[in-house]
Amino acid sequence: MSESETASAAADKAYRDAQEHSAELKAQVGTGAPDSYFACRNLHAFYGESYIVQGVGFEIPEGKILALLGRNGAGKTSTLRTIARAGSPELRQGEVWLQGTAIHPMKDFEAAQQGIQLVPEDRRIIGGLTVEENLELAQIAEPRGWEFERIYQAFPRLKERRTQDASTLSGGEQQMLAIARALARDVKLLLLDEPYEGLAPVIVQEIERILSDVRQLGITTIIVEQNAVAALKLADLSIILDQGEVVYEGSAKDVLDNEDLRHEYLAI
Repeated sequence: MSESETASAAADKAYRDAQEHSAELKAQVGTGAPDSYFACRNLHAFYGESYIVQGVGFEIPEGKILALLGRNGAGKTSTLRTIARAGSPELRQGEVWLQGTAIHPMKDFEAAQQGIQLVPEDRRIIGGLTVEENLELAQIAEPRGWEFERIYQAFPRLKERRTQDASTLSGGEQQMLAIARALARDVKLLLLDEPYEGLAPVIVQEIERILSDVRQLGITTIIVEQNAVAALKLADLSIILDQGEVVYEGSAKDVLDNEDLRHEYLAI
């Protein structure tokens, strides 16, 4: 058997084992909309035959920030993309719920219409358009979120550069624009993938201030970040993934206080 066939067979066995475990869980807890503001249940997602997200599930109360952590390759970004119903990875089993609405049958644009806004690691700023035109593009379709005046109050740097080509912004300013563009939509769940990557500490502090303000407004947020300590200091809750599975679920403070846990799964 070739190496690829061996890997595929291993993935199939792991998935079959997970399905059996899922059936046991369903018998215990039942199905249907959960009581929590956001919940994902027993997510299994694949890139081709690569089994990446392996039974991930957790809940978040409204208005809380959850830090989704783990080493490189643990499945953090894949979990975010699965929740946002991005085209890949492929969700083969599991449920995603937001305010009692089933998100898992939806496409990415339908999930966005329900209020799930993903800010990807590469930010996807549209060059050739100004800062304000990027924001206008986010509001072409209903439902709309923050008005420009409110956005510029929260992001004064963007107001100063609103007529500037967005591709000429600094990395930190582009990250602010990416977050602002999500808030220009009617966001109910904000998904942030590596928002601090490559940014100077002073810019990280500014992003943290903005996210704290967003929490005060009751917007629920999931943040994936390699700078785990910074994410944990900001977050209320934490999930740690290892090889696509949840190995810890609890308060962010408990992770900060547990050196053994941080060393084992986060190498910090």
